[in-house]
Amino acid sequence: MVDFCEKCGTLIMGKAGEDIKCSSCGHTAKATTSMSLSQKVDKKKELEVLGDESETEVYPLADAQCERCGHDKAYFWSKQMIAGDEPETQFYKCEKCSHQWRDYM
Repeated sequence: MVDFCEKCGTLIMGKAGEDIKCSSCGHTAKATTSMSLSQKVDKKKELEVLGDESETEVYPLADAQCERCGHDKAYFWSKQMIAGDEPETQFYKCEKCSHQWRDYM
């Protein structure tokens, strides 16, 4: 049971029907109300796992020939490797055999 003290308004707790004493002012009163707490839990949607990250590429495809298998399409991304005044480095990953290489611009 949760209630408020009649004299000072402090939150007091106890069982309904029993005498409860306020911890702030010492006033004693009989608990008359009861309260229950509950929490609503929403079910989360389950996600389907497609596989390993390497199987799902999020990079764009470019026309670039793989040195290993000769395939003419590769995923690409750029990254600044050294200082801001140096050109970016292009990275490629073959769409077919997953061989990776870089191109210094």
